[in-house]
Amino acid sequence: MSALDVLLSRASTDDLEAPAPTGEELETILSAVMRAPDHGKLRPWRLLLVRGDARQKLAEKVVASMKRLDPDVPEKKIAKRHDRMANMPLTIVLGMHLRPEDKKIPLIEQELAVGAAGMNLLNALHATGYGAVWVSGDITYDPVLATELGFPPPHALAGFFFVGTPKKPDHETKRRPVAPYVAEWMGAPVTFAADKD
Repeated sequence: MSALDVLLSRASTDDLEAPAPTGEELETILSAVMRAPDHGKLRPWRLLLVRGDARQKLAEKVVASMKRLDPDVPEKKIAKRHDRMANMPLTIVLGMHLRPEDKKIPLIEQELAVGAAGMNLLNALHATGYGAVWVSGDITYDPVLATELGFPPPHALAGFFFVGTPKKPDHETKRRPVAPYVAEWMGAPVTFAADKD
């Protein structure tokens, strides 16, 4: 596949099984993160690899976070999230090592750089034949969980990437048309067809 074919065929999936990338292959995939656009070269992204027995420990911390954030959280939701965290072949936690005191690089640009790093990770995984999905939810914004994972304030979490081999290798979602999301600016404010729904 060409690089453009990779970008045009990528789709998120959590229907994953072993194996996940390891060794030099994983190192190459993670190196793509380092190519993300990064104003000021702050490299505000951090990556935690969660595999093996550590998956169960992460699942327990996530369940504790869910109960802390919502004491009435349904048991079905707890069971589903616990199962995903405990059983994915590999979970990569994307953290944000933020520097709010930096007067040159606004915080939003640091956060955008982390988002770009996450997208590079998804594309690199897809380009090497792996599947992944980037998940967030309320737990991502829990400062207690973030601290337990090594990101005390002002640092934070950006989400969890479930990684493995797609069970359906031909998994693909239908591409949306581009036109509703594009407008040509001619000097006055524009509207987008996608916003009229």
